[in-house]
Amino acid sequence: MGVTVTVGEQDAYLARVGRAGMLMLPMITGIGEQVRAWADELAGEGITALAWDPFKGRSTDNTSRQELSGLLREMDDDTALAEQSALLDYLIDELGCSKVGVIGWCLGGRFAFLLGARDQRVANVVAFHPTVPSDRPPHHTYDAIAESAAITAPVLVSYPSADTAVPNADFETLQTVLQARTAGATFTQYFPGADHGFSDKSRHDKDVNADAFRLAWPQALAFMKATIA
Repeated sequence: MGVTVTVGEQDAYLARVGRAGMLMLPMITGIGEQVRAWADELAGEGITALAWDPFKGRSTDNTSRQELSGLLREMDDDTALAEQSALLDYLIDELGCSKVGVIGWCLGGRFAFLLGARDQRVANVVAFHPTVPSDRPPHHTYDAIAESAAITAPVLVSYPSADTAVPNADFETLQTVLQARTAGATFTQYFPGADHGFSDKSRHDKDVNADAFRLAWPQALAFMKATIA
């Protein structure tokens, strides 16, 4: 259903149907088969989906996760945010979307918070198992937990209790920050025993992860429709 489009100097995956839009920020898989399938599914639900390509043509379709992890450690926050902002512009100015939200997974969940804090055009923020540890690695220029205080849009965050990338204490801090906002509702999904990245099909050999995603995804779809329709 979707096609590759060029926006400025970057390529993105587009599944276009109407005036409600979601900017998709992938996990370590990049725009692999699974992310494209999610974009197509959103389009099937009446939502135009545009997926950012974090690794410039490289994904789990053609590159090992180890190599992609290496590329992630070289990623610059400001460059990535500029690319994402350009895609928001494209959704609104070129495609004519009247409302646009942002959804991200893992690394993309972190950027969803950062982008939502910076751009008031964002109508919702959906973050699946966002990689927002308080002990930030060198390539994390910005503290996504602290910056989420500036988000004015409704937020849905999905967290697995066995997340080894983000300790439970950090998630509790994130919750405190989000719930202290004076604008923007906070919706929380909490899955005991599920792992970081539980949305990834490669982790669905564990029932707890597959079950978590089976519950989480329909609620996220409903949230997106309610906030951008």
